Amino acid sequence: MTILQRFRDVAIGLIMLLFSVIFILNPTDDLYVILITILALGLAIKGIKDIIFYFTMAKHMVGGKVILFQGVIILDFALITVSLSDVPKIYILMYLVGIHAFSGVVETLRALEAKRTVDGPWRLKLMHGIIDFTLALACLAYIKQTDVVLIIYGIGLAYSAIMRIIGAFRRTTFVLIE
Repeated sequence: MTILQRFRDVAIGLIMLLFSVIFILNPTDDLYVILITILALGLAIKGIKDIIFYFTMAKHMVGGKVILFQGVIILDFALITVSLSDVPKIYILMYLVGIHAFSGVVETLRALEAKRTVDGPWRLKLMHGIIDFTLALACLAYIKQTDVVLIIYGIGLAYSAIMRIIGAFRRTTFVLIE
């Protein structure tokens, strides 16, 4: 990871931390529009980034089409998220529960796979996945109280921001082939 990438990750982590503090301290109905905008923008950036990566490099890789399909699906989720601004809040909250549950399960499975194959930081990934899934269950438990769900989402966002900042300062291993 270059210094510029580390700086970018720390900056993104600090912005995420700022938004999480806003969600925790001021859980009002106006924040749902901001929440939808953040989710849609993040998904759109990730989807476009994957599609560009496919056309620049991944189309020459084995299994590169998976990256293209992933980018298109994530971009579709971004468009769906933008369209959720006019629906009742319960659907938005269910969408958040689904995102947290899915990412928690995926992160947990990735950590268990890393434990089997590599001697890396799998414990941190496992903890991240379990906490993400726990946040999804907490959102589901308090689905009728929209203010509490915004606070829970803010806590999850703060945790993700802290994980991003920690990851930016983690030493990366280099493989030298002579």
